[in-house]
Amino acid sequence: MRLRIVGAVALLVSAGVHLYLWFDGVRHQSVGPMFLVNVVAGVVIAVLLVRWEHWVPAFLTLGFGVATLGAFTIASTVGLLGVHTVWAGGSVWTAAIAEVVCIVVGAALLVQGRAALPGMAHPHSRHAA
Repeated sequence: MRLRIVGAVALLVSAGVHLYLWFDGVRHQSVGPMFLVNVVAGVVIAVLLVRWEHWVPAFLTLGFGVATLGAFTIASTVGLLGVHTVWAGGSVWTAAIAEVVCIVVGAALLVQGRAALPGMAHPHSRHAA
């Protein structure tokens, strides 16, 4: 459960940064609506992650991190919908770190969940009958 809480906090941090940036002027850019989608998705996935012990919230956490960090990487290299940004500023690094945590936590939870499935244990860990 501790790993799920860490993931939920990371999701909320990323969502919070995107909400802050939306109010700080991103809402007037072409990517503004996507920032609000990011906020809502981050909050919803965070709630799912701590309330529903299933692989789906872990997968969504991983996907959220990959998609959000990927979108920023695109915006900072070739541009995204006419927006070009740079890897500078506290909000950028705060969100990027939170999104890396989402990726790591989501992947770790999926691996843990797979290991817990019947028949998915490592074959050398079985005891001889």
